[in-house]
Amino acid sequence: MTTIMAHTRRVLPALFALTALFYIGLPAAANAGELKIAAAADLTFAFKDVGARFEKQTGNSLKLTYGSSGNFFSQIQNGAPFDLFFSADVSYPQKLEAASLIEPGTIYDYARGKLVIWVPNASNLDLSRGLSVLLDPGIRKIAVANPLHAPYGVAAVAALHHAGIYDKVKDKLVLGENISQTAQFVQSGNADVGLLALSLAVAPAMKTTGRYVEVPASDYPPLIQAGVVVKSSRNKELANQFMKFLREPETVAVMAQYGFTLPGDVAHADGDSAAH
Repeated sequence: MTTIMAHTRRVLPALFALTALFYIGLPAAANAGELKIAAAADLTFAFKDVGARFEKQTGNSLKLTYGSSGNFFSQIQNGAPFDLFFSADVSYPQKLEAASLIEPGTIYDYARGKLVIWVPNASNLDLSRGLSVLLDPGIRKIAVANPLHAPYGVAAVAALHHAGIYDKVKDKLVLGENISQTAQFVQSGNADVGLLALSLAVAPAMKTTGRYVEVPASDYPPLIQAGVVVKSSRNKELANQFMKFLREPETVAVMAQYGFTLPGDVAHADGDSAAH
């Protein structure tokens, strides 16, 4: 019995030490933070993937809210408690910077967005005709994002003007609150065709149900998308960690899978006329 007790006295301290080391080794769970992110609707699928990778790698969590860049701009101006803002147009972050509402020097041009013409698989429209296909008399409704606060809506209207067909189709336009709702209009049959973000068209949810053709990038102003750390954020260290994560080659590669190229990637910035 004495031998057993002596052995126990030797083993127990070691077990306690191992237990302490186990808990010390789990700081991510104990100190996990949450980032509140306002993200342009064209990031819906891409950030779901990117966010899951970030959470797995760091043990922190993301609370993602998707919508139109213009609406988020207004909300942040009015004190909305976001840590990060990812806009579909760099002009909104720049305006926030001018108003001293972001952390200085944190604007990061994370992607160049692309505009596409998208139709359901059942559509008979010949997308190889490009924007001129929108003059087809069988088209009743054309879905675009609201240009008043959605950068993809601004791009769509610009492309229609560039093609010289805006006045001929303007009465057929139906406006989505953001680019995600615009896509829903076409998916649900409430519109025959839509001018959407490439990032939505290539996502699994839409890739199998429709087809698309890219609108030449020269037809509309560049969709330079940028993210910023909001000045009122209480999680600036973690916010900067996520911004750094976006710059990593592996994350850039994930974004590329959703059609997002870096703004300086000229080789892939001119659009693709082939239908998909």
